[in-house]
Amino acid sequence: MNEQSLHWDDLRVVQAIAETGSLSGAGRRLGTSHATVFRRLNAIEARLGVALFERSRTGYAPTPAGEDLAAVAARVEAEVLGAERRVVGRDLKLSGSIRVTTTDTLLMGLLSPIFADFQRTHPEIVLEVAVSNQLFNLSQRDADVAVRPSLSPPEHLVGRRAGRIAQAAYARADSAADAWVGPDRHLGYAALDAWMAANGANERCRYRVDTMLGMLAAARDGLGSAVLPCYLADAEPALTRIGEPIPELATDLWLLTHPDLRRVTRIRAFMAFLAEALADSDRL
Repeated sequence: MNEQSLHWDDLRVVQAIAETGSLSGAGRRLGTSHATVFRRLNAIEARLGVALFERSRTGYAPTPAGEDLAAVAARVEAEVLGAERRVVGRDLKLSGSIRVTTTDTLLMGLLSPIFADFQRTHPEIVLEVAVSNQLFNLSQRDADVAVRPSLSPPEHLVGRRAGRIAQAAYARADSAADAWVGPDRHLGYAALDAWMAANGANERCRYRVDTMLGMLAAARDGLGSAVLPCYLADAEPALTRIGEPIPELATDLWLLTHPDLRRVTRIRAFMAFLAEALADSDRL
């Protein structure tokens, strides 16, 4: 092999440094130390006889040669991931693993018993559940299936609408009538922020938290009224619903996957199982 030839690992190093702008960021991306990234970069540059990055106090900026290699690396990565999804898509067995991403509230209030039923029905399939309020990148196989509330799911994903999530105000019977629990700014719930502002709840909000489960706990413990998903709060015996569900806060529940995975037997079986169970659920 030509001593000057490039390897895929070389391209990954260049791409990681170019995209993160630092050795430490590249190290985190690659799962190694910044010292190792430094040594590997020096070896690549020495082998090619060209500088790939300009070093400065603010970080690493790619030279034209570095930009060229980083672009090549991105194209190669896209091809590799695409090939991987296509190969996985030919799997016809009801076995293997499925990585599912969903929110903490959906898992606790709705999905956990459905996941348990699916695993008992298909014991050779391993479910890996990633709880996050951020939509994982299904194109890069961070997850195989996403179960998410959304009014506009990403166009590059495929799936089905599995139901409608209603929300309403809830409180414990002995809570102060003018006290409210609200979302912290880190929850990023703009629609609820707007509703609370329009209905005078912000001025009476003395407790904020950055998860819906935290808001549920606060309302249950008497800290005030809170707007919560009905599938979650209706099951809490300490809480009473105040009024009807709020129309402007209703949202769709989606089951999503990448187009290359929709024909995988275990993915199809899982999504069909979920859709049927959610359709039969009395919580949506």
